[in-house]
Amino acid sequence: MAVTKLLHTRMRVNDIERSVAFYEKALGLKVSRRHTSPRGAQLVFLATPNSDEEIELCQMPPGAEPVKVQPDLMHLAFEVADLAAFAAGLTAKGLALSDGPTTTSSGSIIAFIDAPEGYEVELIQRSK
Repeated sequence: MAVTKLLHTRMRVNDIERSVAFYEKALGLKVSRRHTSPRGAQLVFLATPNSDEEIELCQMPPGAEPVKVQPDLMHLAFEVADLAAFAAGLTAKGLALSDGPTTTSSGSIIAFIDAPEGYEVELIQRSK
């Protein structure tokens, strides 16, 4: 027996509204739903383009240990059609790449942008 589908990935955050604003502004993701968990955590699900998988942002109730993301713990990766144009759009929004662009051995071009709490977001322009 095996699982049938990846549904969502959860990321704990300290300030859910700041994180939602980042993912909407930087990546154009859209909130698909919000609710409070039975444990009192605030949850926001973000729809990802051309995918059924969602990103779940979770802010624990007051008094919870703050989130401290260690470097290279995990990252999200998104494909972009034109990395230079995407980076220019980020700059116009007051955001900047934290690393790259870098051409990989396969010919793809990658870059990173830092999300709140230190989560990394990888941007990939696949080779043609």
